[in-house]
Amino acid sequence: MRRINPPELSPPTGFSHAVTATGSRLVLLAGQTALDGAGRIVPGGLPEQFERALGNLLAALRAAGGGPQHLARVTVYATDVAAYRAHARELGGIWRRLAGRDYPAMAVIGAVRLWDEAALVELDGIAMLP
Repeated sequence: MRRINPPELSPPTGFSHAVTATGSRLVLLAGQTALDGAGRIVPGGLPEQFERALGNLLAALRAAGGGPQHLARVTVYATDVAAYRAHARELGGIWRRLAGRDYPAMAVIGAVRLWDEAALVELDGIAMLP
């Protein structure tokens, strides 16, 4: 995969403007919230839920034979975008610890509510495996 960040666009922080992939196997990753193995939302606030949701997304990707470096696109759905922005530095640290510094193309979308009513954040993604 090649991450593309044109110099005429604002410098990306925690995402890539574009990602290309060739000769790969496409993996579509379903939305993951902060559900634990028993199907309950983990306790805590947005950072704790983000960490579990990202961990769940990466677990699904590992089961498909990939790793964080194969993520081409991730969409984050947040019930409170202002809170997401307020925690951006902490969430970025969680991302780097779990997924590294190869950022996929990303978007954060405000959602009124998610499937799991107690969920504050949900992540889905697209990965390209060699």
